[in-house]
Amino acid sequence: MSVNGLGELEAAVMDVLWQVGSPLPVREVRNRLTTGRTLAYTTVMTVLDNLHRKEWVLREMHGRAWHYRPAGTREELVARSLRRVLETTCRPDVVLLHFARAASDRELAVLRQVLDERAGGDR
Repeated sequence: MSVNGLGELEAAVMDVLWQVGSPLPVREVRNRLTTGRTLAYTTVMTVLDNLHRKEWVLREMHGRAWHYRPAGTREELVARSLRRVLETTCRPDVVLLHFARAASDRELAVLRQVLDERAGGDR
């Protein structure tokens, strides 16, 4: 597995879409992939359909072809994935405790900053 629960090919497709920054048809995504192997058009189409189902990409019809774009920035989609993990666990508080105990000093500083901002906004 690669980026946040995505498979290696899914992550490679997302990298292409993030790098380009504009909607791409399947054929163009396929042409830009640098996986070291030749992929069938239908393989890339299936990956994009799966990413659409997982809400990682949005698609719009242009002529007769779907054009795909990321549903958000890398950071936004990773944060959404983390949120979904917490929402689907029976003990999110315990998961957060384990995360906090394993967090780096930099990660803890970011968490402190956000908590301080939220506390200041409640006054």
